[in-house]
Amino acid sequence: MYRTLDPVRIVETADTLQRRVEARFPDSGLSRVSAELSAVAAEAAERARWLASPHWPLRLLAGLAITLLLLVVGSSSFAAYSALHDRLEPASLAELIQGTDAAINEIVLLSLAIAFILRWETRIKRARVQKAIHVLRSIAHIVDMHQLTKDPHRVLSPAPTSASTPKPPLTALELERYLDYCAELLAMCSKIAAVYVQHFEDEVALEAVNDLENLTTGLSRNIWQKIVILGREL
Repeated sequence: MYRTLDPVRIVETADTLQRRVEARFPDSGLSRVSAELSAVAAEAAERARWLASPHWPLRLLAGLAITLLLLVVGSSSFAAYSALHDRLEPASLAELIQGTDAAINEIVLLSLAIAFILRWETRIKRARVQKAIHVLRSIAHIVDMHQLTKDPHRVLSPAPTSASTPKPPLTALELERYLDYCAELLAMCSKIAAVYVQHFEDEVALEAVNDLENLTTGLSRNIWQKIVILGREL
């Protein structure tokens, strides 16, 4: 029961986080990012179910393609064998070697073609996962952009501002909560990504998810450094 992520719970957690951000920072850029992440979580739950289910029409098409390929190769081999068998003189050693080499090449090409067809479903699902991970990666960078100008030193040691200085900073407590929400949003990105590969065992997709988790962990580390600085002064 507690060995797999529940996509429904992920969606509920993302919705709750969105409401918390909206309540504390209404009409802010961070609240709009959290709303977008909540929508992505709902899409992830549906996509995870699609990834875990077999794609029967595609599998049927692959089966038909393999059957047709085997029939074509089988008929060609039978025709070549019949032509060789009907010859008046026996085949020479060179002809036997040439025929064996051609047969081996056909077997290798046939095996590669069958392997390619059998991977159709995996490649299609992998492309969907990579596209979804790209969206989460973009959201993670957007979250990082929102916290980038949130400097705790401006709160703890106010200094004269210039025309290019960002908007007046939040209070220390507000800034701490803002940064905490950013860290939570990054954590949600990695959890949503994990849902995609929970029941879809593909090395390429898993590597993409791991890369995203490393990204969010690195970005969260920077955020928590700011939170620690604030905590020492509060």
